[in-house]
Parts: sequence; structure tokens; C-alpha cells
Amino acid sequence: MKISTEQAYQSSHQEMIYAIKNVNIIPMTTKNTVIKNATVVIKEHKIYSINKSIPKNATIIEGKNKWLIPGLIDMHVHTLSDGTPFVMYPTKGPLVSFNTQYNMTPYIANGVTTVFELGARPEHIGQRNEIIRGDVIGPRIALAKVIGGNKSNLTAKTPSDGRNAVRFAKEEGYEFIKVYTWLNEETFKAVVDEAEKQNMKVVGHIPVAFKGKQAKDFFIPNFGLIAHAEELSKQTDNYSYKKAQEFARLAKENSTWLIPNLSNMVAIEQQAKSLQNIENLLGFKYVHPLMQNKWLMSNSYHGVSDDLIAYYKELIDFHILIVKAFKEAGVPMVAGTDAGISGIVLGFSLHEELKLLVEAGLKNAEALASATRLGAQWLGIDDKIGTIEVGKFADLILLNENPLEKISNTSKISSVFVNGKWIDRNKIDTMLSDVENWNNDNKEKFDWKELLNSLKN
Repeated sequence: MKISTEQAYQSSHQEMIYAIKNVNIIPMTTKNTVIKNATVVIKEHKIYSINKSIPKNATIIEGKNKWLIPGLIDMHVHTLSDGTPFVMYPTKGPLVSFNTQYNMTPYIANGVTTVFELGARPEHIGQRNEIIRGDVIGPRIALAKVIGGNKSNLTAKTPSDGRNAVRFAKEEGYEFIKVYTWLNEETFKAVVDEAEKQNMKVVGHIPVAFKGKQAKDFFIPNFGLIAHAEELSKQTDNYSYKKAQEFARLAKENSTWLIPNLSNMVAIEQQAKSLQNIENLLGFKYVHPLMQNKWLMSNSYHGVSDDLIAYYKELIDFHILIVKAFKEAGVPMVAGTDAGISGIVLGFSLHEELKLLVEAGLKNAEALASATRLGAQWLGIDDKIGTIEVGKFADLILLNENPLEKISNTSKISSVFVNGKWIDRNKIDTMLSDVENWNNDNKEKFDWKELLNSLKN
């Protein structure tokens, strides 16, 4: 009997059964009671059982003195994808193409098994399809379509345009709406309202149109997630804890969550001070050569005045106050990094964000919750991922040290499970090595300024 390729894939996938023995589980449930010396069985890409019998055909993984946590979620990424700023002629296709696996490897190597793409384009849908087919090992990808007043894939200058843009985004398969900086006030409100009617959550920026107005004007129903603490600091010149508390109170009343994104402004300050800080980034060698060249040779943050660098530091300090105030008010915060923009390396950046969140006042468990359970909850997939419970997808990280004791232990990865697929340390290292070697071999072929000149010509 002949079987289809899909049937063959499902059959081979279902046959892989794993049992992690003697492991300490940090489930990241609300109570988060650690389960010590446990046995976890993974079958058909899900958590099949905890502390039950082990199937005879299971592959045994020794978890003694190791710690199992849910896969991490980066709630703000911009993953590199094929593209061209404009169509040069029909049938031309993208000017620059990328290896999807190499784009996704830094996520997987760092245990980031879900990402929220906040600049989603058709190419990102294509990337997700490659992952779902099994052609690429990569994270789950949630998609937010950007709607802005200009400089966006979808632009809207009137409320009617804004409502139509939301409908177009939904028809095209995007799951969330991202509102952007240059929307006028009326169009912003129309976009957020129409998204609610279309059962789509809204994340994004606070438009500059609200600058100088009362903060309550932009805290409106269904504006559910602020993309950066920086969005709040842009709305005021008063960087006091009292102002942070005002923002927190309004966010709480409006059920608006926050992505603090502390690593964003820290990265901006660091590269403004010295480009050496870019080259010294952990994971820089895994950044595509085109982006390496752009970050070093066409860096818009570098070369600014000392006054501007001092201003960046002032913002960093205020963002820490915002985190403290939001924690005090009980406003949920989720971990996101702006991964992919200059100075922020995919995957690696989330561990830095967790460290910064703890330094800002979150407990280790709270920081972990922001990158697991809470992210899944906001995305509406907490019945599938975000905690270690029977029946959920096996997106897991096996750590060599306890992250509840020291948050930096999240980067001490022994192995990763991606949708039930086991990626051990040797495989992780091989995947990273493949990216590094390709980057080194092709470094001279990519020049950002030459690329821009070619577009002009």
C-alpha cells in the first residue's frame, strides 16, 4: 500500500517517544511547585505523562541534576526574511534571499520555541509554513500585521482606511494587529476598534499624535499590549516614579499589558558609545553577514552626541521605574527584545532581557513567567504551550543549572525539545557551527551600502 509523504512524516514523527528521567521540573504554572526527580514522557510531539510508566520503545534521556522548563517565548521579534523594498519589475522576486534554517537556528539554540513577529509580511508566513512542514527546525510564529500612517506595509490615514486595513490583514491570514507610530489619533482608535470587531488583539506603538495629551487618551479598549516601555517614555518629559505609576494605573484599568523591552534601549546606548560593543555581542557571529555589515558600517545610532547618549541612559533608568511601577500595580509584563534590529541578536537577546528584568526588580520566577506562561496567555495559546503539563506541546528546555536560583542559568542549555523533536547539545552546536561557517565563507559578498546603491540604480 502506498502512503503519502505527509502520512510518512506523521508516522515517523509519532514513533519518536522520549522519556526524561530523574529531572527537576519547573512547570511555570501559577503555583509553580517544583517536581523533583520526575519522569516526563514525550510522545506524538506532546507531553504524554509525568511520573507514569515509561513505554518500552522510549528513548531515555538522563535528567539527573538537570532542570526542565517550558520553551521560551520572545514576544517582540523582527526575523530576517526574503525581500526587496519595492518591485523592480514583474517576476523579479526578492533581491536578497536567506536560508530559513540559518535564520531560525539562533532561536532554537537558545531555547526560544515561540516568537511573536511584530513586522509580519507574506515571507514570514512562508517561513512558518517551512517549519510546520518539517523542512526547517524553528519556533512557533505568531504574526502581527503593521498598520501605520506611513512607512508601513499597510498604511491608513483615515478611520475608514484603518478599518479596511484591519479587514485586509485578517483576510490575508495575520492573527494580530500592530499599530504604529505615525497613525493619527482618529485612525488609531478606528484600527483598534475594528480589530476588536474582527476578534483580533492589538499590540504596538503609541502614536506620536498623542504626545502632550493626557495618557488616558491612548489607553483605549482592545489596545492590549504596548510594544516597548519606550512608547511610554516618548509620551512625557517627566521621568519620575510618580509618572510611571500613573501609566501603570491606566494600563491596569484598561487591561493593557506591557513588553518592557529593556534590552532595546540598552542595545541602543551600547552601540552609540562604541561599535566594538556590537562586535562583542554574544551571538554576533551568527548574525547574517548583510546585517553584520549594516550594524557596523551603516549604524544610525553610532556617532551621536554625548548629550544624546546621556538621554538614552535617562530613558533606561525610567524604563526600570516603569517595570517597578507595573509590577507594583499588578500589570502583566511579557518578555520581548526587538530581536533582529541593530545590536539585538535573535535568540541570545531573550536571556539578556530576562537578566535585565530581574535587575529591574522582578523575581527570577516572575521573569521566567514573562517568557513562558504569560506570553502564551496573551497570545491565546496557553492551552497549548507555556507550562509543563500533560497534553501540552513538548516545547521544553533541559538546563544544567536551576534558573530559579540564578536567572542567567536559562542559557546553560543541555538540550531543547521543539514540538516534541529532541535537539541535543551536539546537534545544537553543529547547527550553530553551520551558520557561523556559512557566514564566514560569504562575508565578503554582502555590503549594505552597495545594496542600497543597487536599488537606486
